[in-house]
Order: sequence, then structure tokens, then C-alpha cells
Amino acid sequence: MSTTWSDLDTAEAKRIWREYQETHDLSQHHGRTAGIDPASGRIWLGDSAVEAVREMRTDGIDRPLFFVRVGYSHYLRKGGRR
Repeated sequence: MSTTWSDLDTAEAKRIWREYQETHDLSQHHGRTAGIDPASGRIWLGDSAVEAVREMRTDGIDRPLFFVRVGYSHYLRKGGRR
């Protein structure tokens, strides 16, 4: 298993996520976390990144994931409120 993450991994995970959103109704998952594996194309949903990773490991897989927050263009924003 490779633990090195590349820009290609990010691009592939984003592509997988776009396609997934087109074919799945995610309205009941707004605000939850999706963990995307760019190597297999699998997606795990959880209330947090920790939970998504727990779900992945329950399936016997342990690899880096790309995380997105369902319904948002970002997972987490850094910085103070304005």
C-alpha cells in the first residue's frame, strides 16, 4: 500500500465524488463527512472523518482518504470569523 498522496490522487478523488453526487441522493447526509479512496473509488460516510475511517477499517481497508463535507465545497476552513 502506498501512503504517498499526490495531486493526481486528489484530482481522482474529486472526480469520483462528482460522479457519485450525480447518481446518489445525498440530501439525508448533508453535513456528514465522505471519505473517498481514489485507488478503489469507494466512499465511506460518517458523522466525522474519524467515523468514515472507522467504517473503512471495518471493511478491512486501511489507506489514506480524501475527505469532503456533504453539501459543502470544502471540508474545513481555517481562520477566524470575520
